[in-house]
Amino acid sequence: MKALIVTADDFGAAPEVNEAVEEAHHRGILTSASLIVGGIAAADALIRAKRMPSLRVGLHLTLLEGRPVLPKTRVPDLIADEGQFRTDMKGFSATIFARPSVRRQVAEEITAQFEAFRATGLPLDHVNAHKHFHLHPAITSLILRIGSAYGMRAVRVPYEPRDVLRRVVPGESLDLALDTRPWALLLRERLRRAAILGPDYVFGLRWSGSMTKPRLAGIIAHLPQGLSEIYLHPATEAYDGAACGYQYRAEFEALCDSEIAAKVRQSGIRTGGYVDFTAMRKHSAAAQIRHLESRRRLFR
Repeated sequence: MKALIVTADDFGAAPEVNEAVEEAHHRGILTSASLIVGGIAAADALIRAKRMPSLRVGLHLTLLEGRPVLPKTRVPDLIADEGQFRTDMKGFSATIFARPSVRRQVAEEITAQFEAFRATGLPLDHVNAHKHFHLHPAITSLILRIGSAYGMRAVRVPYEPRDVLRRVVPGESLDLALDTRPWALLLRERLRRAAILGPDYVFGLRWSGSMTKPRLAGIIAHLPQGLSEIYLHPATEAYDGAACGYQYRAEFEALCDSEIAAKVRQSGIRTGGYVDFTAMRKHSAAAQIRHLESRRRLFR
């Protein structure tokens, strides 16, 4: 069986993002959104989400390149300029490992973001993190511990199968500045042990910010068996604080494209949010075989 979750990240980052999410859900293939609870447009996102009960909404934990939910005096080691989170991912990652006091601040901020999501009254569909920072083993531990108290049932595992991408765009270089696969496999194993649902595959890493119509259509045409998630960053236009070079409008238009929507319907692919697939067997024999095979390929 092929199952698909189509997610918009950064819900609540700006009105332009929220507008795109609402329209792409109503007339496109968007089934899910990840909410930045500390985003400047989070209140607007909540209003829109409550009039879209079929949209599955999760928590987009933000510990980099955003603003904390807690006062900066509570999380001083997480903050850089003008009360914003640090942007030096590598340095911050090392600091989290090295300093227990920093880990305590991270735990407090993660808890505050879960608490803020609970206060929205929305069902928690899933959890992921900005820049996939939940791949950090210490942050994984905190999310698993804290999330259990807030009904967390699903977490994104950013494992992107390159063989599918090669079929979509033959001959394109697929080299990444950072290979997330070893960390994704570790995260998958930890989720399995905690009985938390994770997808078999995630698409959006290689073409982050440039998931254009041909690429989105190609992934859907070559979608593998199992549970896949495609995440995008749609917006009606670029906005204050937007990432340089991201094709926000193109991703929005791809989500709303009538031809892509027709292909999804005709393919028989099951669509929804994570909550719609939690009844799937998380640890089927086929999934375990794929897991072992991926580990063998990785460490050859």
